[in-house]
Amino acid sequence: MQVHFRNTRRTERVDGPLRVSQVLERFDVNPETVLVIHAGQLVTKDHLLPDDAEVELRPVISGGAGPARCHACPAPSVIEVARHRAAYCAGHFVDHVRSQVRAAIDRHGMLSYDDHVLVAVSGGKDSLALWDVLLDMGYRADGLYLGLGIGKYSDRSGRVVADFAAARGARLRTVNLADEHGFDIPRATADRTRSSCGVCGLSKRYVFNRVALEHGYDVMATGHNLDDEAATLLGNVLRWQTPFMARQSPVLPAAPGQLARKVKPLYRLGEREMAAYCVIRGLDYVVEECPLVEGNTVLRYKDALNELERRSPGTKTQFLFGFLDRVQPRHFARDDADPGEVAPCAGCGMPTSVPRGPDATGEAVCAFCRTRGRLLRGGGGRPRAAAHR
Repeated sequence: MQVHFRNTRRTERVDGPLRVSQVLERFDVNPETVLVIHAGQLVTKDHLLPDDAEVELRPVISGGAGPARCHACPAPSVIEVARHRAAYCAGHFVDHVRSQVRAAIDRHGMLSYDDHVLVAVSGGKDSLALWDVLLDMGYRADGLYLGLGIGKYSDRSGRVVADFAAARGARLRTVNLADEHGFDIPRATADRTRSSCGVCGLSKRYVFNRVALEHGYDVMATGHNLDDEAATLLGNVLRWQTPFMARQSPVLPAAPGQLARKVKPLYRLGEREMAAYCVIRGLDYVVEECPLVEGNTVLRYKDALNELERRSPGTKTQFLFGFLDRVQPRHFARDDADPGEVAPCAGCGMPTSVPRGPDATGEAVCAFCRTRGRLLRGGGGRPRAAAHR
């Protein structure tokens, strides 16, 4: 059958017979935005169209004839952000990203221009975009890259980060997980008590905090975006992980000598916006997903939220912001996020919770050292060789 589009004018060929709903799905057309006309008659989504049918998809959105214009100037738009009901040209989209980062920083007191900031960079779109934005806004921001040992994926990630730092004249610190701690993430799959993603996340948190403390950084910034935070919240709600929900915040305060302050300046911006920012700014980033991420439950939560967002723009924002503004402050006591008594880890000296309960040995060993010990004992690592720089 032939499917005639009126905005923009084109004709597509598709094999029938198909129901109207299947045709719309095939071309990713929202049924609420078009009339479907066959043989001069309006037809509904259940109408069966024969193989020789000619079908017109007539747009019904007022103002929808022709390319959308930037909401701030007469230039054609390059991206639409449905939850804001706005479209942007390239220049004004970059302004939009910076304004959202500024709103996040100011609303939560994340950073000051006196702070020395350490940005956790992976080579992906979010962390590189964050580093780029903070540098352009005038913050003293260094980068920290953690080499995870994931073959060609990590090799490319390291090159992308190093090239960005060189192009911007910015300082980059690098830690190699295998050299510093004797194991890498592929070898961590031998640890059946944690997934590879679990070991990766644990290692990142540990190394980032340690480097920030040892080198005197005032604050650590990560590239967690709106999609990341909404998906994490959904997972915590589904499992009623109240301690995690109590601690989920755009700002995690410092504990002097124990934990560096951690901020998430991108929490108001979605993944699509960050990818668009990188394209517009000409930032090379690793597009491919980590080869070990398959099966990660957070990706399923993101898929579910994306489907809701597609049908009801603003769902992610309402879910996350509603929690941060109304639920968390009123319904979670400070004790929910309290890790209890903290002491130096017997293995590395970094702070960790003191064991509690009848089976506690009294010796405090952090989760990272416990995991590292299991990996080394099980042959999943190699001896420590070099220090980070």
